[in-house]
Amino acid sequence: MSQATLINYYRRRAHEYERIYQKPERQADLARLRDRVRRLLSGRRVLELACGTGYWTAAIADIVDSILATDASEEVLAIARAKGLDPARVSFSLADAYDPPRQSPDFTAGLAAFWWSHIPRARLSPFLDRFHAALVPGARVVFADNRFVEGSSTPICRTDAAGNTYQLRHLEDGTSHEVLKNFPPVQELRDAIEPYSSTIEITTFDYFWCMTYDIQAA
Repeated sequence: MSQATLINYYRRRAHEYERIYQKPERQADLARLRDRVRRLLSGRRVLELACGTGYWTAAIADIVDSILATDASEEVLAIARAKGLDPARVSFSLADAYDPPRQSPDFTAGLAAFWWSHIPRARLSPFLDRFHAALVPGARVVFADNRFVEGSSTPICRTDAAGNTYQLRHLEDGTSHEVLKNFPPVQELRDAIEPYSSTIEITTFDYFWCMTYDIQAA
């Protein structure tokens, strides 16, 4: 699945995207995840990648020092901007998650919520290298994403030769899209980050996981 294909899918899904956060069975977990992300990023100067419609931007906007929220789709950024978040703290920018901006030399934290699952396994290390390079040494990084839960998650429709898994998703406009969606086990997450940090903490809920770590200074 190409990056352009994924961006096009989220453009078409923009106005229905946040319904995923309305599933009744996920509300208790979602509240716990939101509280954890807020605690981890409080008082930080945050670079957020793949912010989408700004759901997680809004969740932390009142407790961060500042946040630059980025996405590769103008359609989802328009929805994020319309949330009316404090412009003294929050700004938005069009940017590819694989090529994060260097507009500020002092991002003390990075956030990517529900993005890890869309990264092809072969691109994960280059992605992490570029993300970390956009942050100050010792910065805190927070990732959060879905766990696969039978009956709640969209079924996996296929697995490719590299081990990436895919879902077939249907939108209100009648189109269907095969979307890359990986569900890594905890040890796989830890193995991916161990070259960058010795402070990895991974919390699993019923429907979500959250990983945080501080980047090792060079």
